[in-house]
Amino acid sequence: MCETARAAGVCRLSLSGRWLATGPGGGYCDADAGHVVSVPEQFERTDPAAYAADRVDAAGFEGEGPALLTGVDAADARGARAGSVTVVATAGLSNPARLPVPPADATDDATTDARPAGTVNLLVGTTRALADGTLATLLGTAVEAKTATLQAVTGFSGTTTDAVAVGTDSTGDPAGFAGSATDLGAATRVCVRDAVLASLDARDGAPPESVEEAEYGVVTGGSAEVFAP
Repeated sequence: MCETARAAGVCRLSLSGRWLATGPGGGYCDADAGHVVSVPEQFERTDPAAYAADRVDAAGFEGEGPALLTGVDAADARGARAGSVTVVATAGLSNPARLPVPPADATDDATTDARPAGTVNLLVGTTRALADGTLATLLGTAVEAKTATLQAVTGFSGTTTDAVAVGTDSTGDPAGFAGSATDLGAATRVCVRDAVLASLDARDGAPPESVEEAEYGVVTGGSAEVFAP
């Protein structure tokens, strides 16, 4: 089972193995844990990796690993477990994103503020052993579950700064697949859903009812040229 901890504004999901993270400084790495780091308002640091490493160290956590930044208070993080999967989520919606279907004619201005206002971040760990390609599938499964959850309860597909880190125990029981029809995928989906909902419930105030009501956010407009390959 993956262990979790929280200290000094940092949430940690301990899992020694292979990790894959999105965002700046992301990609594949061998690490001891994944972290979510809460940042203060008016965050202006341009060295997120160094900043996160300093915060993880100051929190008393040993070992390296991917770190996701968020404007959400770490006290509002929530976790969920099912089967071999553990998820930690922080969910803030001050900068929502929406993709209209059918396409919208216009695009709202997106924020140019670099700080991670709000943000829905996920740490996903499994004690199953996954190859790199299957780990990428697990990341996709987690993102799909996050999107489906937010779409159902808020009408938004996510925020402009969402990030995910997924980890696998390389010494565990191997799993060749991690899609939604597998036991691993199903466990990931329910963990992501329940952790995101719990984190949203932990926050003060209701989320914005539209992008226009939010402090930051974007509605994607326009359309692409469609062709038959």
